[in-house]
Amino acid sequence: MKNSMLGDYNLIKQLGMGSLGTVFFAEHRFMKQKVVLKVLPEEMSSDRSFVQRFEEDVKILASLDHPNIVKIHNVSFSNGVYFLVTDCVVDSVSETTNLGQYILTKGKRLPEEELLRLIYYIAEALDYAHTSANGKPALAHRGLKLSNVFIGKGKGLPELFLSDFGLSRIVGVGPVLARTNRVLLEALSGQTTPNHLPLPIQDRYFPLIGDPSKISLLQSSFLQSFAFLAPEQKRLDRSTEVGPKADIYAFGVLIYFILTKSYPEGVFDLPSEKSPEYRLDWDSLVLSCMRQDPGKRPDKLVPLLEKLKGFIGITSLDQPLAVLSKPVVVKSAISVGQQIEERIRSDCIVTQYKPQVNNTGAIEPLLTDVVVIQEGSYQRGSTNGNRDEMPRHRINIKSFAIDIHPITNEQFIRFLEHLGSEKDDKNHDIIRLRESRIRRVGGKLIIESGYAKHPVIGVSWYGAMGYAAWIGRRLPTEVEWEIAACGDNENNIYPTGEDIEKSQANFFSSDTTSVMSYIPNNIGLYDIAGNVYEWCADWYDYNYYEYSAQEPNQPKGPLQGVYRVLRGGCWKSLKEDMRCAHRHRNNPGTINRTYGFRCASDFS
Repeated sequence: MKNSMLGDYNLIKQLGMGSLGTVFFAEHRFMKQKVVLKVLPEEMSSDRSFVQRFEEDVKILASLDHPNIVKIHNVSFSNGVYFLVTDCVVDSVSETTNLGQYILTKGKRLPEEELLRLIYYIAEALDYAHTSANGKPALAHRGLKLSNVFIGKGKGLPELFLSDFGLSRIVGVGPVLARTNRVLLEALSGQTTPNHLPLPIQDRYFPLIGDPSKISLLQSSFLQSFAFLAPEQKRLDRSTEVGPKADIYAFGVLIYFILTKSYPEGVFDLPSEKSPEYRLDWDSLVLSCMRQDPGKRPDKLVPLLEKLKGFIGITSLDQPLAVLSKPVVVKSAISVGQQIEERIRSDCIVTQYKPQVNNTGAIEPLLTDVVVIQEGSYQRGSTNGNRDEMPRHRINIKSFAIDIHPITNEQFIRFLEHLGSEKDDKNHDIIRLRESRIRRVGGKLIIESGYAKHPVIGVSWYGAMGYAAWIGRRLPTEVEWEIAACGDNENNIYPTGEDIEKSQANFFSSDTTSVMSYIPNNIGLYDIAGNVYEWCADWYDYNYYEYSAQEPNQPKGPLQGVYRVLRGGCWKSLKEDMRCAHRHRNNPGTINRTYGFRCASDFS
């Protein structure tokens, strides 16, 4: 089915749905630029007060320029709806992940050092927006919550990015809560689909509003929207100006949730009571931010964090943190003011933070030999293959190393023993044992007789990524895989040259074979054609080569997408699939008996 269009944008997939509208990952149909569209509810376009606020405020919001605030590039109107065009923030595996998802899928609580570094990004962004300078007014987010803080790529630890800045003011808190409640009630009663999108888009992206998982998502969205509102917002008192101090309150709620994985309600337990393993004085931070009186809340957040960290002349996030080792535990029965004063008066010892060492056992990986591909300029694509392989064009890559054969069952079973599970920390299936040659018998993992040296099958893209990270490597990019398959001749049609025979690779057969059963290509890579399809790191885009030719340096594939790339053909493929330029794709969670992988790594 052809993707739906909104204005000049091709909607690729829905990323979420909330009180401020529906979010899509999209691509400009001419410029091929990947962006995120925030589609505001249709009923607002006929609200004159909304249109006036929107026109006045959105240009101010677009002027925000901070490295941890999602940039608004454009605002448009099409098919009866307003929509904002913003940057697309993705994590280390090119997934769109918000802070709530990141926390809840971690399993255990975040290490204190990681927690400190993450919230510092939020504090800096809020302090920047709350400060008026050079004619720029002080701006408040007014809708800070877990779902509009996104996880981005960082050096080592991820970075955080704030989205939807100021949209709650434009829309209005009352309409936000009312709309969230209305959509939730419709979902619970199984009524009609959301009416804020043109029908072709509704049909594509809202097939079953009564889906239990969608209802749960909407319930969570409503509770989250309400929990993060400051008291002055909940009163809906239009005579009271809601400003930056509402963000300070929401920041306190956010910190509380990160620490305890719950929302503060009524007379709530303090973080030190619910999470005694943390050693910093988080209680004082949370309580001071969540004062009922906005005037008594702090003006700035970064100074609070630096005081909390116990910094001694350290201001860089890249330097080690000193933390407080002796928090004062105060029962929640005494007043908020008393609790804060107790903490201010308390004597604390400053010590160097030492992360806990997690001894998971002495399971060592079996590493594969590698071949090094030198930095240089290479051709990718084809001139007479499938349309998604065109145009053939030249790209430049840095040196990399790639495994000489796909990962085998005897290698992957060690990873499963190390994890103790067939799911990752985000509950993605790593492997489906019934689709593999690995079995669990009496709680113990075993490999079917004779299959130890066969490539592992039944592995998802998430499983391939997890294994690669475990051994300190990564998946090859699509361009790296193709260059490696061609070997020392970029004009090779097949890894074996101009043609390929069944005596040279395992294809159009009945099962996998042991790795290295066939001759390697001319640079020493085995099974690069046939045996198993191999997962690559990239998202798949049918038209990607058209703009890859315009950005030839170290291409890493589209920013987002629906499918991940697979390469190389498999044991039951036809000869056509063995070509070096042939592209295959599937959902990253797909598991079957033809999908495996090999690893790669940077090389300098």
